[in-house]
Amino acid sequence: MHHIRADALDGDTAQTGGMRRFAAISGRTTGSEKLWMGQTHVAPSTSSSDHHHGASETAIHVVSGHPEFVFLDDSGDEPEEVRLRTGPGDYIFVPPFVPHREENPDPSEEAVVVIARSTQEAIVVNLPGLYALPAEAEPQA
Repeated sequence: MHHIRADALDGDTAQTGGMRRFAAISGRTTGSEKLWMGQTHVAPSTSSSDHHHGASETAIHVVSGHPEFVFLDDSGDEPEEVRLRTGPGDYIFVPPFVPHREENPDPSEEAVVVIARSTQEAIVVNLPGLYALPAEAEPQA
């Protein structure tokens, strides 16, 4: 077993502009083989850059603040930007490869979330913009 104290989080992990990530549990910090876990901090009135997390499934728990998670929904005629407005205690699930960004519209309170990913290390693919994922091919009979 490993005990990672709050003051021992590792900031030397994959980063995206506009936010700070801190690793707690990873292959490097604990020898984890299938899990990465840590925190993300977004300063007041700040947006992260657009990004995705590759093949990782990502679970997010909002600790403080009211972050908004933004992605494109292309189920209609035109892709539409969707904002998931959250608060403390809420959870978000981000499927693999879904481009998104985190925004903190609050002018005075930092947004802090706990993140768990289904990969050993933090996969972060920074992007020039949001785009909708192509529809999956229909399974052939």
